[in-house]
Amino acid sequence: MTEYFNIDSAPTSRLRRPRLSRWLFKGGLGSLILRGTLTLRLPDGAIRRFGQGAPEIAITIRDWRTLRRIAFNPDLAIGEAWMSGTLTVEHGDIYGFLDLCLSNTATAPDYGLRRVQQRLRRLVRPLLMHNPIGKAQKNVAHHYDLSDDLYELFLDPDRQYSCAYYATPEDSLEDAQARKMHHIAAKLRLAPGQKLLDIGSGWGGLGLSLARKADVDVTGVTLSIEQQKFAAARAAREGLSARARFVLRDYREEAGRYDRIVSVGMFEHVGAGHYDEYFAKVAALLKEDGVAMIHTIGSVGQPSAPHPWIRKYIFPGGYIPSLSEIAPAIEKSGLVICDIEVLRLHYAETLKAWRKRFMARRDQVAAIYDERFCRMWEFYLAACEAGFRHNGLVVFQLLLAHRADAVPLTRDYLATAETALERPQSEKEPANARRKSARQAKKPAYSVAAE
Repeated sequence: MTEYFNIDSAPTSRLRRPRLSRWLFKGGLGSLILRGTLTLRLPDGAIRRFGQGAPEIAITIRDWRTLRRIAFNPDLAIGEAWMSGTLTVEHGDIYGFLDLCLSNTATAPDYGLRRVQQRLRRLVRPLLMHNPIGKAQKNVAHHYDLSDDLYELFLDPDRQYSCAYYATPEDSLEDAQARKMHHIAAKLRLAPGQKLLDIGSGWGGLGLSLARKADVDVTGVTLSIEQQKFAAARAAREGLSARARFVLRDYREEAGRYDRIVSVGMFEHVGAGHYDEYFAKVAALLKEDGVAMIHTIGSVGQPSAPHPWIRKYIFPGGYIPSLSEIAPAIEKSGLVICDIEVLRLHYAETLKAWRKRFMARRDQVAAIYDERFCRMWEFYLAACEAGFRHNGLVVFQLLLAHRADAVPLTRDYLATAETALERPQSEKEPANARRKSARQAKKPAYSVAAE
């Protein structure tokens, strides 16, 4: 794990306090919090209130140095102050505080210092996102090779650590994750005997589901040692090792040709400087009549830079791309964009479910790690949920192929395919009938759409 930030709580001189307070209150919070109420207790006990109405959140900042750091670099300093305990929430919780702030900043113009910070981050972005093969594995290990017991506490039984697909916010996490896997399988138009590559296969939940329900041959590649061990062991336990293999390998070192390629939650770790390389490799691995589906977090805004707190503590090397950064690399690869679906609030609901489960078992997490780790993960889950609700974060599902007729002309086929995948295996047609259907599925896609 990254070494935690250690805050020096020595107070600044009394001359600095009123100047900092006036600048922060008049130029910052005073004009920022317009909806909802934020009550702030200062290190000397003074109380300031900003905004009006619900929701009402109260926080305490316990030393002047923390206040100054938050004023000049909130993206990094707020998370570090929460981790160290120099920022505490007295009324509400950390999610409520972040939700209040981000719901107001979503419509507020950037002030001068923040614009300068964003420009500087964009300048050093190529260095932050340089992700060669060796470094990529270290970045993955930082997050994904944590204790298996940690992820067992808040993920669904298939360990889907990516955006679920909600029909309504009332759906259970298990139902939404199963629906996500069915949705992906339907888009890929899987047929028995096809060879499928899963880039960034995680704990193997998606690959095993596709091997089991669609009778395809799956190869999953991951850079996480712990995930690969778990996935391979599960495949053996479930008698699927012959049809689902999980290997420790960088996707750039993969060879062969595949009928289908899927990648869920991995593209965020590629790095903007490697997008051309990534899609060129996908194109090289995909057969001429094949289909690839890339599922990635994205931004509806302009290209920016990695979030400093997330990069330092949670996902080193990670970056959320804009569609304008992804599309040119796809064009250069020669692949055709057959479909783009934008999942808007689905990840916010997923993170909400994870956060609630994490908090319900927080004591068990503290027993595995410590209190500081718990506060770090509370902040991570809360900040990401608020970001997906207010900061223009979405999920892109990109359907790619070499040929424009690789998938039907309309999305009508998806509902039929999803329904078939949700039926119990005993109700489905026999394997020989499925293989006959598979041969028929190889006809040009426009004829399927026209039927």
